[in-house]
Amino acid sequence: MSTSKKIGIMILSAIGFAAPGLAAEPIKIDLSSEAIGAEPKTLVPVVGVWRVEKEGGKKVITVDGRQWKEGQSSAGIADKARALYGERYAEFLDRVQAYAYYPYAVVPKIDNFTDGEISVRFEGLSGRIDQGAGILFNLKPNGNYLTIRANCLENNIVLWKFENGKRSSVKWVRNTPTATRQWHDLKVRVNGTKVEGYLDGKLYLEHTLTQPVSGRIGLWSKADSHMYFADYTVAASN
Repeated sequence: MSTSKKIGIMILSAIGFAAPGLAAEPIKIDLSSEAIGAEPKTLVPVVGVWRVEKEGGKKVITVDGRQWKEGQSSAGIADKARALYGERYAEFLDRVQAYAYYPYAVVPKIDNFTDGEISVRFEGLSGRIDQGAGILFNLKPNGNYLTIRANCLENNIVLWKFENGKRSSVKWVRNTPTATRQWHDLKVRVNGTKVEGYLDGKLYLEHTLTQPVSGRIGLWSKADSHMYFADYTVAASN
């Protein structure tokens, strides 16, 4: 293994990721040092209520929309935005309120994901409006981003685009069984401009973007969704 790869693994381990022996192996967010009932540190909540809970003897990330209010950002949002984007934090904040219908949390130590796979396990607990679980990617300093999300109430997968404060659908795929109160696997695969969305191991969504993916990544949800997330894993292409 090259010296640069060894250094990369050491850095990832130090910031809260469990890195296997080879750089090409997936990197999983490590929740072992997180405090139950507190906001996660391995993810930065930007919109909505996010915390660490215990489920089946294992720590999980929860987004809790049961007391959701439109326009509600997370606590300390200015400091979080400054930590993510430095001098450009004000530009980022200008767009956050436009997205306050959509809770999301950002992985702070990966600032530019371009190619590879992002996967997560999720379970829908409750939500009358939505039970949405999404993988956030292509997040820009101006607040624009993409997300592929599954929904336990709608049984579909959608690639959404958020641009200049407006949401629009890029691609819909219906008839994707996503039972509530059951764990499911969601995966996004990115190769340049090509994006693929998988649910429970099956490829459902394929789309080619006009520009290559580049930006921050994280988790995404919607409105009153109450969801569990676990095993958030990133496998960047070499």
